[in-house]
Amino acid sequence: MLERDLAESVLQTALHSGGDFAEIFVEGRRSQTTSLDDGRIEELVSGRERGAGIRVVKDDMTGFAHTADLSARGLREAAREAAAAARAGEAPGTTTAFRDVQGAHHAIDVDVASVPKAEKVARLRAAEEAARAYSGDVSQVSGWYADSTRRILVANSDGVWAQDTTQRVRLYVQAVAVGDTGMQTGMHAPGYTGGWEFFDRVDPAEVGREAARKAVTLLEAEPAPAGPSTVVLEKGAGGVLFHEACGHGLEADHVQKDQSVFAGKIGERVASPLVTLVDDGGYERGWGTAGIDDEGAPVRRNTLIRDGVLEDYMWDGTRARKDGRELSGNGRRQSYRHLPLARMTNTLLLPGETDPEDIVAGTERGIYVASLAGGSVNTATGDFVFGMSEAYLIEDGEITRPIRGANMMGNGPDVLARIDVIGSDFDTWPGTCGKQGQGVPVTSGQPTLRVTEVTIGGTAT
Repeated sequence: MLERDLAESVLQTALHSGGDFAEIFVEGRRSQTTSLDDGRIEELVSGRERGAGIRVVKDDMTGFAHTADLSARGLREAAREAAAAARAGEAPGTTTAFRDVQGAHHAIDVDVASVPKAEKVARLRAAEEAARAYSGDVSQVSGWYADSTRRILVANSDGVWAQDTTQRVRLYVQAVAVGDTGMQTGMHAPGYTGGWEFFDRVDPAEVGREAARKAVTLLEAEPAPAGPSTVVLEKGAGGVLFHEACGHGLEADHVQKDQSVFAGKIGERVASPLVTLVDDGGYERGWGTAGIDDEGAPVRRNTLIRDGVLEDYMWDGTRARKDGRELSGNGRRQSYRHLPLARMTNTLLLPGETDPEDIVAGTERGIYVASLAGGSVNTATGDFVFGMSEAYLIEDGEITRPIRGANMMGNGPDVLARIDVIGSDFDTWPGTCGKQGQGVPVTSGQPTLRVTEVTIGGTAT
């Protein structure tokens, strides 16, 4: 993507007027999206982009510039702009000879670029047809298929020379059902880091049926009760809860700014002894999986909470250098136009030993949450609110009636402390994490588990 001699020259330009550190991040991205609405293909869009971001750090100042011009002239101009923004004005900084940094290799068995567009459209249509066939109550179906291939190169003044290629595929289906309770919506959207072999694991028809099932189920749902309740989270369903209510508070930038409820608590108990929480950038086929992060550090499994005790945070390069810490592979950015931040990759609460059926059977009364919707969290306090997109009552140890209009409210560390049993199963949920205006792909995952008490906001009288 860039010759080494040119990269070295650009870094020297970036540090010519002084600076502690300089970096070039080069990105090339190819994408294709097909959308469908009520039986009609609405869009079939292909895109390509390429560019570089150049960063210069001097003490606590960071200068950054980006360009789509990858010529020597364009890169050097961006380097000078970044240096000026960093307010470097001393003797030239130094660079170290490049050394190859290798991350884990994630195979692409069938390159999505080799698959005809008609094949991609066919998978989307199969999902739609299955959703419509599920029930006569299904009135609308929409969805999209998307794939992307991202190549990156990171070269910096510490001598890092690292490259990676990541391919992702996702299929999204939304179904609308109409009945006596009005209009209800269900969606299902599996995602995968890899190539077209995604469809060896994912049946498009099943994706459509699952979206339709959720919508139709909600037609029979009754208003949710309000007040404190025991909650059982189905495998995968609560991953977004731990991502939002706990994971963001474990990112080093929030910690250093004292905007995290977990700040200063390494070595302290912050969760039930049953809880081990990891962030694993190399998790097989995870939506947030890659070989290296966006600062050239190999991704790895980082244990954040072990047996309930806070063990570490997630580090990007800027925060790691400030605290003298080792890089954890969590420096991520949306594109070459953005600076890297400390970000989650695949954040997973590890399984326990209890049969998930026994968890439900051992719960006399409560709420069974099959999937969560959007929500909000205050990282400084850990307080959160999440909607439930699919939930049921638990009565006498059995999952019974579906409910709707429910919110789950609480505090992240408090929920971690109230987990009293963890299942032996496991599943994940792919999504896009937003932070400071940047979105990156992530996975959240967890086994079936029970929280002894959470406040439910409902509409039942």
